[in-house]
Amino acid sequence: MIETSDRRPLASRNTRWAASIARWMASKTITPNQISQASIVAAAIAGGAFYLSGQTIGWSRVACLLVAVLFCQVRLLCNLFDGMVAVEGGKGEPDGPFWNEFPDRAADLLIFAGVGYGIDMPGLGWAAGAFAVLTAYVRELSRATGNPSDFSGPMAKQHRMAAISAAGLTSILEPLWGGHNQILTIGLAVVAFGAAFTAARRAKTLIARLKSQATTQTSD
Repeated sequence: MIETSDRRPLASRNTRWAASIARWMASKTITPNQISQASIVAAAIAGGAFYLSGQTIGWSRVACLLVAVLFCQVRLLCNLFDGMVAVEGGKGEPDGPFWNEFPDRAADLLIFAGVGYGIDMPGLGWAAGAFAVLTAYVRELSRATGNPSDFSGPMAKQHRMAAISAAGLTSILEPLWGGHNQILTIGLAVVAFGAAFTAARRAKTLIARLKSQATTQTSD
């Protein structure tokens, strides 16, 4: 079960369409864990499509990029609805905390590694995935030490998906100026460096909170 006081702030969670879909899912036999697991499938499709986009040209490449971007958004929707069905729908499960986190880490690696291999820069793809995982690690470390989860950016999960999706859509236009994969390379680099900065920023915040706690305990 996700603690309602320690959830990622999402404006979409308060929209009518999201509430309606979540209620419908909660009324069916669909479980939050199944929705979380579906996000791995969506990420695998997105990563595979990004990879294939680097191996094709013309309309085939356009189709691959559109599929990749679409399933990046499906991944985000899964992340939205698993929590809503669990919390608002009252269908949280004992192993929910695992499925709330593990698929997200797998999804980041699948998507960014797929982009990296597609543009023949696998190292950059794995770096983006690793730093994405690191941002989540610091967030969870903060909670494990009794502090609030730190969802700050600039490359939190929704920002990473927005950046790579925007790069994927813009990359469709590259043939107009004779380019090939430069936009995706830039987008992946932005994600990698942005996620590294985000992890460092969250780490700095956590260190400050831990020192403040120690000072408070000493004064008491």
